[in-house]
Amino acid sequence: MSETITVRLGARSYPVHVGHGLVAQAGAWLKPLASGPMPIVTDTNVAKIHLARLLEVVGEVGIDARPIVLEAGEATKSFAGLEKLSGELLKTGVDRGGLVVAFGGGVIGDLAGFAAGILKRGLDFAQIPTTLLAQVDSSVGGKTAINTAEGKNLVGLFHQPRIVIADTALLATLPRRELLAGYAEVVKYGALGDAEFFSWLEQNGAKALAGDKAALIHMVAHSCRMKAAIVARDEREAGERALLNLGHTFGHALEAATGFSTRLIHGEGVAIGMALAFQLSVRLGLCPKDDSDRLTRHLKEAGLPAFIGDIAPPRPATDALLAAMGHDKKVKDGKLTFILVRGLGRAFVTRDVPLDAVKDVLNG
Repeated sequence: MSETITVRLGARSYPVHVGHGLVAQAGAWLKPLASGPMPIVTDTNVAKIHLARLLEVVGEVGIDARPIVLEAGEATKSFAGLEKLSGELLKTGVDRGGLVVAFGGGVIGDLAGFAAGILKRGLDFAQIPTTLLAQVDSSVGGKTAINTAEGKNLVGLFHQPRIVIADTALLATLPRRELLAGYAEVVKYGALGDAEFFSWLEQNGAKALAGDKAALIHMVAHSCRMKAAIVARDEREAGERALLNLGHTFGHALEAATGFSTRLIHGEGVAIGMALAFQLSVRLGLCPKDDSDRLTRHLKEAGLPAFIGDIAPPRPATDALLAAMGHDKKVKDGKLTFILVRGLGRAFVTRDVPLDAVKDVLNG
């Protein structure tokens, strides 16, 4: 039971395989893509549970795997983390014909992809995402980056993977909080461009989160299909791809204001950010209140935060949030870019948002 989605980018097109138990096929898929030593970058959490199995599978086809285990957590996605990983990659002897494998969540995918993109002026890499968030979002589309004191993902590059292997069986070991954080990104796809999918999630989301194989594969594959289509039309975010940032202008600011800590993990920031974007849209007379209420209700029923007050105290100051938004990559010509909605499934990009309305929503 699996699906394959193609991210269509001409000569740089690549497959996204989604299914249960796909790690078993990783060796056969990875071997033709590289020669020489193959670094496998992972973190301490994934290494404990899943690394031995992946090393066994790639070893069976004669791949010379060189595991690199980094500390788990957002703090690794930094200049210091990039320097450490770059040194470790060079020590493996990986050459220009080699392949770097990112085996982990969004932090490992972003960091390993960035390191591969700049090492020896660019090495190929593969994504084997182990979290729901990475499977439905960060592993597809080629965005790689690290965080700085000024904000999230501000230093990075576009570097597309050669292949994505999204094995939904890996999600069974994910802590509930991490699973729900990924689910926020799934809800985002329905909220931004597919009201029918949002309705499907209202009916089946809980079943997928409880581990129903068919529902989980459908949920991940549909999310990847939506992202792949948008990336194919707008790879470098000149227009439509910006819609994928629904909830992220607010969300990234909330993450920065809480110090990129476990007080608020990325998907939780996106959940609150989406709810705020819908509330702002209602306040500006763009979106029916019923649609905003439906989104908030679904997030809360799933177990996600939907209000700034849901974050552990102290409450982030409005001025600090506005300052963080000012550093956002989506700022253009000094104006904040917002993804707002005319209803569920009807997102659009705008820079014409009164600051007072933003402050009112943040203070609400």
